[in-house]
Amino acid sequence: MKKSRFIVLLLLFCLQPGFLAAQRAEAIRKDVLNPCLDKVLVVAHRGNWSIAPENSLAAIDSAIRMKVDIVEIDIRKTKDGQLVLMHDDTVDRTTNGTGKVKDKTLAEIKQLRLKDKDGRLTEHTVPTLEEALLAAKGQIMVNLDKAYSIFDDVYVILKKTDTADLVIMKGAQPVETVKREFGSYLDKVIYMPVVTIDEEKSMKVVEDYMEQLHPVAFELCYRNVASPVPARMERRLAGKSLIWYNTLWASLAGGHDDEAARKDPDASYGYLINKLGARILQTDSPAFMLDYLRSKGWHD
Repeated sequence: MKKSRFIVLLLLFCLQPGFLAAQRAEAIRKDVLNPCLDKVLVVAHRGNWSIAPENSLAAIDSAIRMKVDIVEIDIRKTKDGQLVLMHDDTVDRTTNGTGKVKDKTLAEIKQLRLKDKDGRLTEHTVPTLEEALLAAKGQIMVNLDKAYSIFDDVYVILKKTDTADLVIMKGAQPVETVKREFGSYLDKVIYMPVVTIDEEKSMKVVEDYMEQLHPVAFELCYRNVASPVPARMERRLAGKSLIWYNTLWASLAGGHDDEAARKDPDASYGYLINKLGARILQTDSPAFMLDYLRSKGWHD
């Protein structure tokens, strides 16, 4: 009887939302670490900003509810050394304030209200990195942009919130620079190189990384539709490292972007997946992309 009661209690615990969320985050991380992944992971650029202000807690929450796999956020440092979510170096575009983030204290920034995608003021405020990580914890992975130069400060927050395993860091620096400047963190967080692959010389950049660090993923960008390099990258990285493409605008993925996908998703998203080996796609249209991927069996 006691054993049966214990099993029932254990099952009830495992069905709690917090436990299930943590299980999902762990599953996403395993997917990111799998070079032979047979599905496509979706990244919401600055959160789901079509529903809530970009880089807001609400935008992160919306991405989580949609079952997005990774949320991309941008980090800036305030005058008093606090880390907040903000893409631009000023608050002008996204809030009702003016001036540079670095010239304002956290208290001053917290007084501002965020604008939605149409420029209308909302009740949402600028979150700190700590608030964002706690909102994401156990539920979604987080790609940190604009964080490379301030990662010492970022890592303090990662340790405090116990979220280092959630994070994907990235940078466009050569491998030797990354080893010198970021080396102490390479065994603590996932690091993803960003490589522009319009030119042949980009192959050497990737080869250097593969030989010295063997990253779990590469973020690849290219403008030239006729370039043979993307196909070569697919052959080189297949079964070794995941390929991440951005569909935010045409110049990042050879014209295979969100706008083009609205007309012909097979020729846009499908091309990146089937021809160029993409297994991670960052989008400004997460709902549309998820619907497409699910229709093709590429996402749960």
